Amino acid sequence: MFDFSVVTEWVDEGLRSWLPEGWVLPVEFFLIGLCLLVAYAIIALVLILYERKVCAAFQCRLGPNRVGPWGVTQSVADMLKMLTKELIKINHVDRFLFNLAPFIVIISSVLAFGCIPFAKGLEIIDFNVGVFFLLAVSSIGIVGVLLAGWSSNNKYSLIGAMRSGAQMISYELSIGLTILTMVVFSGSMQLSTIVESQAEGWFIFRAHVPAVIAFVIYLIAGTAETNRGPFDLPEADSELTAGYHTEYSGMHFGFFYLAEYLNMFVVASVAATLFLGGWMPLHIPGWDAFNAAMDWIPSIFWFIGKVAVLIFVIMWFKWTFPRLRIDQLLRLEWKYLLPINLLNLLLMVVVVVFGLHF
Repeated sequence: MFDFSVVTEWVDEGLRSWLPEGWVLPVEFFLIGLCLLVAYAIIALVLILYERKVCAAFQCRLGPNRVGPWGVTQSVADMLKMLTKELIKINHVDRFLFNLAPFIVIISSVLAFGCIPFAKGLEIIDFNVGVFFLLAVSSIGIVGVLLAGWSSNNKYSLIGAMRSGAQMISYELSIGLTILTMVVFSGSMQLSTIVESQAEGWFIFRAHVPAVIAFVIYLIAGTAETNRGPFDLPEADSELTAGYHTEYSGMHFGFFYLAEYLNMFVVASVAATLFLGGWMPLHIPGWDAFNAAMDWIPSIFWFIGKVAVLIFVIMWFKWTFPRLRIDQLLRLEWKYLLPINLLNLLLMVVVVVFGLHF
């Protein structure tokens, strides 16, 4: 399987041969940041088009089909329109916090995006406590949401922000416990190590029932964490117009829009990494010919394929189930998912201690 560290080492050696020693690291940091932002924007545009097509298929219509062949450049046209939109000044708002909020949301999303191992040797942040870092930076986004709702001086925005705060803080418990369940099984908090330890089989198969339960709960909690239907109460159009970003316009609104789709990508990527082997091919012990054939598929294709399937499932949720009430949403977490998670974590400890896994 191709190792992308060959490319990164080649770039590093080339820069060291051309630049003074003191310039190498700043230039590398700049190139990494540029690649990260370009990938962030491209993935967001692809996901927006992807959801429009999926939504259209569920509703028996065509979706975007005018701009470009089969409508594939519709998202690019929308992005250009968003970039040229005026930032409307709103009276009686806390100007500093109002302008700061979308940047906090987008920074949190970019930091979480940087933790994802996309392929073998293709990862930006790979700490030995990577899981802890991922949970920490992804939880910063709620601060931006709360600031956006409060600083807008709009009752609908404030209600949306309060709903979002209650929802995201509640469902972070389930996400944290499901991730902790898989950390117990893998014995490591480093994302690259977790992926490599699935070379002989993905965790969802090797860890039996606890992994399946954790996977299902993670998908439910991850959908709620990203404020997507049927858990989109903070942005309920029929009640709150647009929720916490009602007063935003132009690129500030675009930041919230991009962050929602990239957070969905991050949720699906973490699920693929922890449960489905990340970039690791499907290997079956004893099937040497089959395993060798699977290794011919580039690791980044494995990762993108798994993430695409999981994103489709998350979109399927949104366009299938009706929106929950706020009391139903919180009851689902505190009365059902959280107790099941705690019992499942205990069950996983038993599986690991007594060696009841493959």
